[in-house]
Amino acid sequence: MKPELPESHPRQSEFSFDVGTRLEGTHARTGTIHTPHGDIATPAFITVGTKATVKAVTPEQVEDTNAQAVLSNAYHLYLQPGPDVLDAAGGLGSFMGWHGPTFTDSGGFQVMSLGSGFKKVIDMNGPGAPGVDAQAGGDDAVAPGKERLANVDDDGVWFKSHLNGDKHRFSPEVSMGVQHKIGADIMFAFDELTTLYNSRGYQEEALERTRRWAERCILEHFRLTDEREGKPYQALFGVIQGAQYEDLRRKACSDLSEMPFDGFGIGGALEKENLGTIVGWCAEVLPENKPRHLLGISEPDDIFAAIEAGADTFDCVSPTRVARNSAFYTDHGRFNLAGRRYKTDFTPLQEGCDCYTCTHYTRAYVHHLYKADELLSHTLISIHNIAFTVRLVDRARAAIEDATFFQLKEDVLAKYYAGTGDPQGR
Repeated sequence: MKPELPESHPRQSEFSFDVGTRLEGTHARTGTIHTPHGDIATPAFITVGTKATVKAVTPEQVEDTNAQAVLSNAYHLYLQPGPDVLDAAGGLGSFMGWHGPTFTDSGGFQVMSLGSGFKKVIDMNGPGAPGVDAQAGGDDAVAPGKERLANVDDDGVWFKSHLNGDKHRFSPEVSMGVQHKIGADIMFAFDELTTLYNSRGYQEEALERTRRWAERCILEHFRLTDEREGKPYQALFGVIQGAQYEDLRRKACSDLSEMPFDGFGIGGALEKENLGTIVGWCAEVLPENKPRHLLGISEPDDIFAAIEAGADTFDCVSPTRVARNSAFYTDHGRFNLAGRRYKTDFTPLQEGCDCYTCTHYTRAYVHHLYKADELLSHTLISIHNIAFTVRLVDRARAAIEDATFFQLKEDVLAKYYAGTGDPQGR
């Protein structure tokens, strides 16, 4: 039986979104998300701090990159240190010493991606991916050499902890309870993540299951909002699934738009080349007055495609993840400081960059740190990569406002993907 959903909650007025400039001929727009812990000027890149920390970088250093908000992971924080600890600390921001807006995802992504062994979904290539037996895929697909750690039923998900193998249960109600205790400004409804290996039939089943879970999330969210009176209001975003099927994506957008969500997340399995198209489908259906968050991108071509198609915010671990393997971003592409040519290169990671790393250190020094297994290399490269990504999105936002977006896109992508093999573009 379909539950009766209230039209809204009185406290939802504590969170809002204002649309600013629209870019003619596209779904791109600027805007401002208003949260209890500050505003977010959109489009915006949301830095990922999975376990209540941006890896190797302090909150003060993140702030110095001009990052506006941080996203942490409900699954990981549920397992360690536990939501009660964060609640007692006054919430995620207080716990980690970050004073700006915060996000948490629902835990659904990690439960299912770790459960099936597929850690990256945004750019999966489907059953023909290298090393994957297409005949062994399908609705029970597991990555090569991995054990299934999660199993879905209509009520929720049983999963094994990737830390110690303990068995846990997540449901919409559990996810809402965990996220309320974590205390982020923006939360996501519990959804079922599918992969590109799943059949059309299973995608339809999962979409309906996610719709029903969304209803349960709203009811529990409103109940907890009343119960936890005195806490800052936490916005709840519904999550759009449907893989690469246009009709399923549009149905999900239509179904969730009828529910009293504060905004929407666009997630699930999709191939990189279809990113802009799928976000565009969603932007055509989702309400204009609510923000749209795209889960999991940060490469320059993806950023421009997402913004042009109507994404307001997006997140990705890439800037810090690749930094730990010595990769640094420049206007002329991504390069690895492990290379011997940087041993006596006494220039900054990128000429003209005003981040802490580039104004204080040289490629030669950071190369030395990396080769010597000094963890400071992770910190310095991460600072630069976050600053690079944040600055790129800030430039895109300004270009929407002054109608130079397409010129900026052409200039940036031409340089970044020119393939010169040189950080200076020579």
